[in-house]
Amino acid sequence: MRIISGQHKGRRITAPKKLPVRPTTDMAKEGLFNILNNSFDFNKLHVLELFSGSGNISYEFASRGALTVTSVDENIDCIKFIKKTSAELDMDITPIKSDVFKYLERAPIKADIIFADPPYDFDDAQFKKIVDLVFEKQLLNEDGVLIIEHSKHTKMDKVEHFDVGRRYGNSVFSFFKINLEE
Repeated sequence: MRIISGQHKGRRITAPKKLPVRPTTDMAKEGLFNILNNSFDFNKLHVLELFSGSGNISYEFASRGALTVTSVDENIDCIKFIKKTSAELDMDITPIKSDVFKYLERAPIKADIIFADPPYDFDDAQFKKIVDLVFEKQLLNEDGVLIIEHSKHTKMDKVEHFDVGRRYGNSVFSFFKINLEE
């Protein structure tokens, strides 16, 4: 995986093979950040990455100057890798070892962007639970967005707060926003 833009543009990061991860492809990540670039000033963002795995998305936000980046994953080896890599790159990323659902129940932060990349084999109820918890616990700042990466076989367009979906190969990014009438 590589960092596409920002302070560490072009930097390649190689995760150990033992990590149970499926990093977002460079093509999909580039598409995602092109969308975000048109809507957000990265220097003002508070970002929360859920199911962070190797930290691929966190590194991209940090490289682009996000104010805070928090990475949550339940795998200790993933957390150690993020901690080591962010230290080597002098990135201010806070890795947290936790079950994502438990973390969302008690999350002490609000974010402008929450990015979740759960296992593609999650069932519909597990995907929906991520959305429900983020909005029930009011974890997004005003004008914030929840982005869930999932396979093209998972349909999220009927889930409350759904805004738009973007497909890149076999991956889809579903965007969820606070409804204006709330």
